[in-house]
Amino acid sequence: MNWLDYAHKNLFKVKHYMRGIHHWVRPDGCNQRDIQRLERRAGALSDDEIDQIRVRASYYNQLDRPVTATNSGRPDSVPDRLARFPYGQSWSYFLDFKRSLRLYGEELVVPYQFGDVTTVPDQPTIVKSRPIHIDHRHSILMKLNQVRHYYWPKDRLSFLDKKPMLVWRGKCNHEHRLAFLRRYYGHSLCDVGDVHQRSKGQPWYKARMSIPEQLRYRFILSLEGKDVATNLKWIMASNSLCVMPAPRYETWFMEGTLQPHVHYVPIADDFSDLEDQLDYYTRHPEAAQTIIQNAHAHVARFQDPDIEDLIALQVLMRYAHLSGQIPLADSVTQGSDGLVPLMMNMQPHR
Repeated sequence: MNWLDYAHKNLFKVKHYMRGIHHWVRPDGCNQRDIQRLERRAGALSDDEIDQIRVRASYYNQLDRPVTATNSGRPDSVPDRLARFPYGQSWSYFLDFKRSLRLYGEELVVPYQFGDVTTVPDQPTIVKSRPIHIDHRHSILMKLNQVRHYYWPKDRLSFLDKKPMLVWRGKCNHEHRLAFLRRYYGHSLCDVGDVHQRSKGQPWYKARMSIPEQLRYRFILSLEGKDVATNLKWIMASNSLCVMPAPRYETWFMEGTLQPHVHYVPIADDFSDLEDQLDYYTRHPEAAQTIIQNAHAHVARFQDPDIEDLIALQVLMRYAHLSGQIPLADSVTQGSDGLVPLMMNMQPHR
């Protein structure tokens, strides 16, 4: 294991936290300059770009009627204003949420629930994750815990230059992960293992493997844990194929919009068809390359910082407006010819 493989990711983490702290402590005048910069960018958007922003913002925030901003029904330990948040408990969430809320002021009442959320709150709440296949209108998605979920390593190997095997490393804290390892840990097509220390002595225990080491394989398994799989995003940004069962949870990455055989290689929930899928895409590299290109196109939607900020603003503006806290015309600087019209024309998600 090369320590340089981990140095790049650690440097990414340091830079991310430094940027977050910078946005937290800098003077309010800098926030105003950011608003003006985003207004200029919004004014220069094409019709197609505006439509894409509306679609995504409406996907994340699917509220379609007035709501009441209240702290009722939420744990007392979870404050309704970011200024009261005990940031030491969830530093990454705090900094990411602060980046968007800095444009409003911290007295905005915004119910939020940080962490791996797998249920739908009783009232509209900002979350990182939500279940896909049920009514989740109360779960308003924001781009949170980015330092963990939005790391894009460079992949310099082509699909055909990689080992024709499936790789996975992770902690088996959930039964479905353990079920997979019990079935495939010694398989000739798989290099998979549990890295948890408590699994030492088990035949499926293996040492950790860095992301660059995993990128040497054509197929990389993505298995959800408590909520979404952390590795899904960097796999889809690579030249390897993402192999996974249909996702049950989604985040800002819009996992619910991913299509089997379009963005990833699907396998059954019991993993019974894994060999067939690996064999097919090994024999049909052109089909594999098409999926990789589609995955790259999906990833690219989340890599423009200004667009991401504009969408986050729309998500929060819609909540602030529907909760009666901020009239749309006051949500950004008066006289804006960019963000305000963009917000006023936003249509609910269908």
